[in-house]
Amino acid sequence: MPYHFQTVKHLIHGPAALDSLGDHLNLLNIPLRRLVLVTQNAMHRQGVTDRLKALFAERDIELHVIDNVEIEPSIENINQVFERQVAPHSPDALIAVGGGSVLDAAKLFAVMLTNSVPVRDMLGIDKVPKAGVPLILVPTTSGTGSEVTPNAIVTLPDEALKVGVVSRHLLPTLVLLDPLLTLTLPKAITAATGMDAFTHALESYISTKANPVSDGFALEAMRLIAGSIEQAYAQPDLVQARGDMLLGSMYGGLALTAAGTAAVHALAYPLGGQFHVTHGVANAMLLPHVMAFNQDACAERLKRAACVCGVAAPGDGAETAAAKLIERIVQWTAVLNIPQDLTTFGVTEAHLPELAVAASKVTRLMVNNPKAMSLSDIQAVYRRLLP
Repeated sequence: MPYHFQTVKHLIHGPAALDSLGDHLNLLNIPLRRLVLVTQNAMHRQGVTDRLKALFAERDIELHVIDNVEIEPSIENINQVFERQVAPHSPDALIAVGGGSVLDAAKLFAVMLTNSVPVRDMLGIDKVPKAGVPLILVPTTSGTGSEVTPNAIVTLPDEALKVGVVSRHLLPTLVLLDPLLTLTLPKAITAATGMDAFTHALESYISTKANPVSDGFALEAMRLIAGSIEQAYAQPDLVQARGDMLLGSMYGGLALTAAGTAAVHALAYPLGGQFHVTHGVANAMLLPHVMAFNQDACAERLKRAACVCGVAAPGDGAETAAAKLIERIVQWTAVLNIPQDLTTFGVTEAHLPELAVAASKVTRLMVNNPKAMSLSDIQAVYRRLLP
C-alpha cells in the first residue's frame, strides 16, 4: 500500500543547540515582533527562561512567558490558558521549551490563533482547517517525540479519557534537540519518558500500518534507547546517553507519525484519564503484557526488535527471541522502578469492564494492533497488573 510521510521543516541537533536559536529565527520566514514562550517552572530554575529573554531582547522581540499548562492538560486548561494568556498578545509565532505536555499545548495554541474551530471539534484526524502561526519546539524530555509528530493529546475529564488532535498543521517549523537540557531530569521522569519513547518505536514496528519509512525510524529508535536508557537513569549527567535517548525519542516520534501506535496506547489512555496514571508509566506497565498477547501474531517482528536491542541472536527462533524481548522490558521496568501494580492508583477488579470499554473505543489505535482484542482480552491485560 502507498504510504505518506511528513514531518518538521527544520531540525537542529546537538549539545548546546539552544544557543544557536538566534541564528535560525530566519527559518520562520516572517517578521518576528511578538513571541509567546510556553514553558514550565523547571526552565525558570535552570535559567533557560532568562537565556531566552536575553536572546529575544537583543533582537527587539517582545516575549510573553506562559508556565501554567497542566501536566497532561485538560481541554479546559488549554482553552483557559489560550484565552487569558496567548490570544491577548497576538503573537507572530510560538516557542515551547519543556516536556510533551508543553509541546502539545503550544501546537494547539498555534492553530487556535488562526482557526475559529473549538478544540473539541478538532479532536480526531485532519479536523484542523488551516495552518497555525510558526512554531519552534524544544523538548526537554526524551519521551513523547511530540516535536516531530502531527499529534497533540488532551484530557477530557467528563469522559475520563485522553484523546488526540491529529493534523499536519500541528507540525512545527523548527525543532532544536539539545541533550544538555535533559541532564537535570529527575530519575522518575527519565524512566517514564524513556519507556514511552521505546513503546512508540516498538508499537510502530508491529503496527498493521508499518512501512519501510516507519521501520527504519523504529529500529534505530529501539537500538538507541535499549543501549542508553539504563545508563541515562543511573548516571543522568552523561551527555552521550542523554543524547542517544533524545535522538531515540525523536526517531520514535517519526516512527509513530509514519505508522501509528496500537493497543498499548489505547489501553493507557483511560488509565490516564480516569486514574491519572502518567502516560509514560501507563505505557511501561502495559507494554510487556500487550506484547505477550500479540506475540503469536508478530513473532518475527518482535524477533527483529529483540536483535536490534541486543537481547537475542539471529539464530534464535522467533518465539524464543520475542520472549527474550518481553522479559527485557519487564527487567527494565524493575531497574527503572516503574510501578507494576494498578491498585496503587486506585484501580480494582470492579473497574476493569469500564476501562476495557473505554480502551476499545480508541479505534484509531486499536486498528493498528496486529491482533484483535476483545473486551475480555483487554480486561485480561489489565488484570495482569492487579495483585
